[in-house]
Parts: sequence; structure tokens; C-alpha cells
Amino acid sequence: MAKVLVAYASLTGNTEEMAELIVEGIREAGGEAVLKSVTECNAAEIKAYEGVLLGAYTWGDGELPDEMLDFYEELDELDLGTLPAAAFGSGDTGYEIYCGAVNELEKKLQERGAVLVQESLKIEYGPNAAEKEACRMFGRMFIAACAAVS
Repeated sequence: MAKVLVAYASLTGNTEEMAELIVEGIREAGGEAVLKSVTECNAAEIKAYEGVLLGAYTWGDGELPDEMLDFYEELDELDLGTLPAAAFGSGDTGYEIYCGAVNELEKKLQERGAVLVQESLKIEYGPNAAEKEACRMFGRMFIAACAAVS
């Protein structure tokens, strides 16, 4: 089974909780997951994995949060080949662009050659009980998609 990096940016803990639940799902499906805050790693580390999931909360009107910017810019130096990837994050429908940071992460992953193997996961604020299971399922589905690609 694939070894996956789950890297995220979280301010209030909502996206961190999503990341932790996604990791649970990956492990439930027999995959190996390494969970890191983007402030504790750099984008080049992605090359050591067989899949990557990037998560971020959305700041302001659809922007990436400040703590994600260095990692995001480092992605420009990478060729991700056909690495399986997906994005997730939390947001607020009160803003014009809901979870815009997730869209930006998806776009950057595609630009760098990664293959988006599933639709992104977007949750308003923190996950409720049903959304917690959706996060776990996101992780399980990602491992299945990685196995299908390899």
C-alpha cells in the first residue's frame, strides 16, 4: 500500500482535525500516512512519497493562508510526474469564494504534473459527525485510487 504525505495549514484546528481524520481513513484502508503541518516540512519532501494530500483553510476572499505560502511557492520547483494527489480544506460560505484555497492547491498540483485522483473535500468550519466519516472515507478512497494508479 502507498505511503502518503498529508500536509496541511490550520489556524483554528478545523483543517488539522480534517487531516487527522483523513489519516485515520488511510490507515484503516491499510495505507501508511505521515501527517505534517506545512510549517514543519517543505514541498521537496513530497518526492519521498507515493501520494500527497494537501489541506488548507481559506483566508479572506478565497486566498491561501500565510503559513501555506512558502510551501506553495516551493511546489514550483518540483516536477510531480504522475504522483496521485488531492486537496482538502475548511472554509466559510459567508465569503464570496468558498474554500478557494483548496481550489488553488488543486490547480498548483496539476500545474506541477500531479494527477488529481479524486474530487476535493471541502467542509464549512469544522467537521460534524457525518463529515468526520466523510473525512475518513476521503482517506480510504485516496488509498484505493493510489493502488489503481500504480
